[in-house]
Amino acid sequence: MTAFSLNPEQITRCDRLREQAAERLRPLAEKGVTGAEGLPGAARVNRPLVAALGELGLLEDLFTSGALDLCLMRESLARVCTEAETALALQGLGGHPVHAYGTPAQRGRWLPAVGAGRAVAAFALSEPGAGSDAAALALSAAPDGPSAWRLTGEKSWISNAPEADFYTVFARTSPDAGARGVTAFLVPADRAGLTGAPLAMLSPHPIGTLSFDGVRVGADDVLGEVDRGFRVAMTTLNRFRPSVGAFAVGMAQAALDATLAHTAARDAFGGKLKDLQAVSHQVAEMATRTEAARLLVYAAAAAYDRGEPDIAGRAAMAKLFATETAQFVVDTAVQLHGARGLLHGHLLEHLYREVRAPRIYEGASEVQRTVIAKELYKAQEPSAARAKELHQENHENQENLEKGTPSA
Repeated sequence: MTAFSLNPEQITRCDRLREQAAERLRPLAEKGVTGAEGLPGAARVNRPLVAALGELGLLEDLFTSGALDLCLMRESLARVCTEAETALALQGLGGHPVHAYGTPAQRGRWLPAVGAGRAVAAFALSEPGAGSDAAALALSAAPDGPSAWRLTGEKSWISNAPEADFYTVFARTSPDAGARGVTAFLVPADRAGLTGAPLAMLSPHPIGTLSFDGVRVGADDVLGEVDRGFRVAMTTLNRFRPSVGAFAVGMAQAALDATLAHTAARDAFGGKLKDLQAVSHQVAEMATRTEAARLLVYAAAAAYDRGEPDIAGRAAMAKLFATETAQFVVDTAVQLHGARGLLHGHLLEHLYREVRAPRIYEGASEVQRTVIAKELYKAQEPSAARAKELHQENHENQENLEKGTPSA
């Protein structure tokens, strides 16, 4: 239940998504657990899970749905099966640049396969020395004849690497040009000179490094325009940032649901755990913050769908508040569950590992605060300029009065 005015179709859709996640997707996610005895390790792409998302029509919705519907999808899936949510989101992140900026040939070659769950996509922006400062990336695209380049360097922290079928790769085509010298390329995984290695991370998702040893790309591989790739990256991230917040809201709601059930049933000090004011007040705080995060996410997504001008700031607020809220809610849920909440295989143990990364990827919380502040001050610039004009006019009027000259 939420105060945001979802229509009956959206509510029914969310209910159906949760059912599909529980009945069809979660069993596939559980089969895809990797590492010794199911403990976290270097995860692999769960292709049966991706294929199931395609069969359910969810991957095609990535490119046809509005931002709000995308948020509803991600929140609904995350509440039941975080692995399914993440597999869906990664297909969108890697495929959106092709959908939005690809040539007819690029779109025809890859988008049907991505939508059907037959091809795995990846978004390759981050590097060992360029994470939050995306404009500082150093992967070199050196000219190799007319309208061709050789990619040399590394990418790191790339979701679905090294097992994706293609990568949206951002490389520097103009040295010392900052954000203006970056080009986006569509690079198939079988391109000569492209290798990679998996990384073992806290959360159970496929992520790895990519090495480019003179990988040749041509004009047919460019997404958008040469030296305008940073726009491709930022447009994609602005679309998905509110929905990262939706992922966080889904996890927070799952933790809240588990906490309500646990504290209502658990005997403690002659009553139920929920009867302790210290506990009930914590639960109230968890619920309030979760709902506030949800409303902020929905509002940002709705603004995106309406084409409002302040998308960057709204998206940053949504991601910042929702991911920080989810961290608080999950941590509090673990505290109220006690040691059992950290037992391997428990929902909260799973969420505890999942919830940390969203505060870092697609722009860390500190970056979101910077974006928010920048947008706020940008909005003040016209007002400040007008205030200066009025001050000057008042000054001139005062001089005219003192001189006895009527003002215009």
